[in-house]
Amino acid sequence: MTPAITNTRILSSPTTTTTTTTTEDIEKTDPSIERLDIEHVYVSDDPRKWSRGRKTSILCIIFSAAITAGLGSNSFNPAIKQIETDLRATSSQISLIQAMFIVFQGVTPLLWMAISEIKGRKVVYVLSLAISLIGCIVAAEAKSIGVLIGMRVVQATGSGSVIAIGAATLADIYEPSERGTMMGIFYAAPLLGPSLGPLIGGLLTQAFNWRATFWFLAAILGVDLILFTFFFHDTFRCERSLTYQGVMARRATTTTTTTISVSLGMGTNVDTGTETKGDKKENELVQIVALSLVDVNPFPPLLLVLKRWNNIAMLISSGFLFAFVYCLTYTCSRTLANNYNYDALKTGLVLLSYGIGSIFGSVLGGRWSDRELRRLINANGGRHSAEHETRMPFLPLAAVAYAWLAQEHCHIASLCVAIFFAGFFSIWIYSSALAYIVDANPGRSSAAVATNSCFRGVAAFVFTEVAVPMQDSMGDGGLFSLWAGLIVLCELLIFLVRWRGQKWREIAQEGERA
Repeated sequence: MTPAITNTRILSSPTTTTTTTTTEDIEKTDPSIERLDIEHVYVSDDPRKWSRGRKTSILCIIFSAAITAGLGSNSFNPAIKQIETDLRATSSQISLIQAMFIVFQGVTPLLWMAISEIKGRKVVYVLSLAISLIGCIVAAEAKSIGVLIGMRVVQATGSGSVIAIGAATLADIYEPSERGTMMGIFYAAPLLGPSLGPLIGGLLTQAFNWRATFWFLAAILGVDLILFTFFFHDTFRCERSLTYQGVMARRATTTTTTTISVSLGMGTNVDTGTETKGDKKENELVQIVALSLVDVNPFPPLLLVLKRWNNIAMLISSGFLFAFVYCLTYTCSRTLANNYNYDALKTGLVLLSYGIGSIFGSVLGGRWSDRELRRLINANGGRHSAEHETRMPFLPLAAVAYAWLAQEHCHIASLCVAIFFAGFFSIWIYSSALAYIVDANPGRSSAAVATNSCFRGVAAFVFTEVAVPMQDSMGDGGLFSLWAGLIVLCELLIFLVRWRGQKWREIAQEGERA
């Protein structure tokens, strides 16, 4: 006979309510779920049980918004010369526009994450897209370079939420055995930006002027805002959020609990405040606890993520890989302009090879991840570890190939092939790293993804600032040979996580429970 599980609850009323269920009451929709954990406690209107059509519609909506966020990063690059002339700006001011956009798009998801774990995903999407829309409209009408820089910061502040919260949304609705494919599809969207952005921006600038790029982004953001406002169903469930439960525990003035330790998959326990299956009355009592934005503090969840060595190793690796992508696309544009005499349109067409490679790597890598997960589950009697899903393909070889093909000014076709495989292998690793960050932090997936966004934003900012001086002094051959070495170090960190990550997680979880 399976022992009963008594759930721990925090109520806003002195009334004591104790709910008892058995493990048979917990519907296991995924063969990899061995025991109850924070991601699989009972909730009403469970997003994991929604129809395939409803899940697909959510995926399409956040995919569209992620494309817009990716396009916003560099679609105005072909108009740089026109902006310098029109606004009487210096080259350093133009560089500041891109650098500030990257760093704010990377750091602000920490705040959006905290809000989403208190108020839900939908309010974050709607609010952030509205802010980004305002930034684009004002930027399109900017009369000075200062206003343009400020509005790019506003635009980045809004767009940064989509990529970070999007991954958490997918974790809300898909089981671990499905996430690889869905994460792969989703993360193909923002990676299209570095390739499609210059192409679209070049066409709009040549047909109209630099302001047209911002009006184009504003139009897309307007459509996305309508989709999220009227057609997006919120996937957030407070019972599955450790951040929400922690805030509720701190705010509760009267607490009556019944505590029992429950063994969970991957060595975790049910934390105070999570629920299995409760009656309607208890759920209503919990909702009485009103939470305000005063409770939004991104640092406690951030610190919990950073206390785990497995997270730190994967976040460093993920940040460097993302910086490599920005460095490649940014310096490649200069190489094509200076050494091949390509205009903005031709440069955009060449960089499409990177975007196509990213799409193939993202989709195929995600499918491979799900297939590998099923194989591991079948081979290990239904058990698996998130560390087993990490992978290390041949990205250093693609980086070296591009380095010396660009250095020797080889035929453009060979350069396109190298860029294609750089895109393919970089997203193959990156999507694996992101899936691991989500799966290894149950109950804190949005905090972990936002922390990842911060790491990659800071790394991309640093390497974007130093890319041009290094390219001028070392050439493409030296610069990307150096990058190949850094990527090898990243893959060694991934190997370390694969080897020791599970042990590190278990030690960290024991410390958190203590």
